[in-house]
Order: sequence, then C-alpha cells, then structure tokens
Amino acid sequence: MGGWSGNFVCGAIGISNIMLIIVRERTKEIGIQRAIGARPSIIIGQILTESVFLTTVAGFIGLAFGTFVLYIVDIAVDASRAAAPPDEESFFLNPEIGLPIALASLAMLIFVGFIAGLIPAMKAIRIKPIEALRHE
Repeated sequence: MGGWSGNFVCGAIGISNIMLIIVRERTKEIGIQRAIGARPSIIIGQILTESVFLTTVAGFIGLAFGTFVLYIVDIAVDASRAAAPPDEESFFLNPEIGLPIALASLAMLIFVGFIAGLIPAMKAIRIKPIEALRHE
C-alpha cells in the first residue's frame, strides 16, 4: 500500500501545483468576480469543479491507455506461450484489471483531485479585489 499512497501524494502535489498556476493566471478575473460581489463559496466551487474535472478526464485517459497497454501485453504473452515448448510453464499469466478495481482507483483519484484543489481555492478567496485588479 505504500507505493499507492506515494503515487497519490505525488499526484496531489502535481494537481495542486497546476491549480495554483491557474489561480495565479486568473488573479485579475477572480478580483473582478470578488469586486462585483461573488461570494467566496462561488469561487471555491469554481476552482474545485475545475480541479475535479481535470482529474476525472486525466483518470479516464489513464484508464484507457492502461487498458490498451494490458491488451498489447496480453497479445505478447499469448504469442510467447504459443512459441514455447508445450511442457514449459509460462512465468506470466493473462494480465487484466477488474472493473471494481478500475472504478475504485478512479474514485480515489477524483477524491485526491478534490483535496488537492482545496489549497488553491483557499488561496483564491484571499485575493483582495483591489490588489487583483492591479495584478499583471
């Protein structure tokens, strides 16, 4: 389980970093929203929604790519088994990933994306409208 948690921590750091850059680039926009009366909850919701959306899209792309790689590996394993002598045991079995594991991984990834979006969201609501409008 240690490797999985390390992957999620690295992913959270990456997502949080991307979202911090997005918040920095949109400082003026956030300042305008705050100046015309946007509540902090609206801005937090906007940033968290974007973070979860990006994480979900990346998760689906990763699952599709991983499934494709497993398919190619399965073809290679079958070909090596066919070429091997009949009495020789194969080291590899058919690689596969179950739907429950894939969905659980995607759900955990989305949760990590949500948590990673909290830091940039909190930073965004601390932006003062006047300072944001002067920001270049």
